Amino acid sequence: MNTSRLLRTLATGLGTAGLLVSGCSSGSSTSSASATGPGVPKGLTSYYAQHLSWRDCGVEGFECTTMKAPLDYDRPDDGDIKLAVSRKKATGPGERIGSLLVNPGGPGGSAVGYLQGYAGIGYPAPVRARYDMVAIDPRGVARSEPVECLTGKEMDAFTQVDQTPDDEGEITALSGAFEKFAGGCEKRAGTILPHVSTVETARDMDVLRSLLGDEKLHYVGASYGTFLGATYADLFPGRAGRLVLDGAMDPSLKAIDMNRDQTAGFEGAFQSFAADCVKKADCPLGTTSTADAATALKKLFTDLDAEPVPTGETRELGESLATTGVIAAMYDEGAWPQLREALADAQRGEGAGLLALADSYYEREPNGTYANLMYANAAVNCLDLPPAFDGPDAVEKALPDFEKASPVFGRGFAWASLNCAYWPAKATGTPHRTEAKGAAPIVVVGTTRDPATPYTWAESLADQLSSGTLLTYQGDGHTAYGRGSDCVDTAINTYLLEGTPPTDGKKCA
Repeated sequence: MNTSRLLRTLATGLGTAGLLVSGCSSGSSTSSASATGPGVPKGLTSYYAQHLSWRDCGVEGFECTTMKAPLDYDRPDDGDIKLAVSRKKATGPGERIGSLLVNPGGPGGSAVGYLQGYAGIGYPAPVRARYDMVAIDPRGVARSEPVECLTGKEMDAFTQVDQTPDDEGEITALSGAFEKFAGGCEKRAGTILPHVSTVETARDMDVLRSLLGDEKLHYVGASYGTFLGATYADLFPGRAGRLVLDGAMDPSLKAIDMNRDQTAGFEGAFQSFAADCVKKADCPLGTTSTADAATALKKLFTDLDAEPVPTGETRELGESLATTGVIAAMYDEGAWPQLREALADAQRGEGAGLLALADSYYEREPNGTYANLMYANAAVNCLDLPPAFDGPDAVEKALPDFEKASPVFGRGFAWASLNCAYWPAKATGTPHRTEAKGAAPIVVVGTTRDPATPYTWAESLADQLSSGTLLTYQGDGHTAYGRGSDCVDTAINTYLLEGTPPTDGKKCA
């Protein structure tokens, strides 16, 4: 991995190509609403009173618009930021409940792309019948004044830097890559870089809630989107409606603890993959035990570190890209067959399969361009928490703990956690308990073998929230809603449609 705390869902990338909000034609309808609920924060009246001009955005059934928010909420007169919004109106039958905002995670995932490519057409029909499905690309993401850092060729080089340095020269090279990445972000996005925190995005969501005419914010957030939703509820508990936080983060953790927990989560996911793989006659990691499978995977990484293999294009597959490809497949057990095939190919000296998985993770297009996912991811993460490490010496001291958490991925995750040490914008957030006192019931969903957001995080967040209700999915993969469990889906749909949360502690398979 090349960025710490990358928390996302595989659905993030569905249908995002070519959906240009800014390119929509002139408006066919206009709506406005005064701020609803508690009073408008001082100095923000013009933002809460603005008009939204909705336009056909060229994707059947969806409308698009832009809204303005202050670049700096502490200095709202210093300039605006334009944020992309899309919606699909409730289809009926049944009385409309309101708007349902969705966020797929990241940070850095395009919520508009997720809405138009999946949620707006793939969420259960009864939910889409009674809610306007709505998404806003967070500030700095995709269509909302995106953070940019590197050219495509520079990003290609960055993704291939050795993430498990073996000597001082390789440590210097990795540190230099992080510095160049941060310097590129400062050069290309210096104005917005200090203003893409989760708190600011949550405040943007409240402006949108008001402009949509809703007294309460109804919301489904996955992965990092749970942190965003919990932050909203903590800031505006009286305006929090029906909130589903799926694949939950724990806001009380320091960056180093969060990164180490996630390292253990991916180790657990690999163990599940390995246990499944060794039962199959064609498993490229052997057919004896998960321990032997781990040894075989580590050997492959070591071999690729020493001698990368061809991929059919100018880039070769080295250890870093191979590791990223494996990690990408850990998010969803549906990718395990593809991973088995890609590993077998890599062992034969053919790297295209793992490279394709890595490219999907980085949202790299065949023409060599990248979405801004990785840039926004670093920008948000490095603002939300102080860095895990202040330099290479601190990483080296922590290596034993990370390698204990994951013998397979530990070294790479530890070194990836160094990236924020070089960030040009000082962190504005700190670890904190999130209680949202006075909020309506909030459903927190945890998957027992989730690699990216370990189950203990869901337990912790549900405990912190004064009205938190924990729903458990006993299974593999990242997040649970809409991934095949009728028990999970029924509980969440009932909550969204009727306002009745599942019993705290409910378990689903």
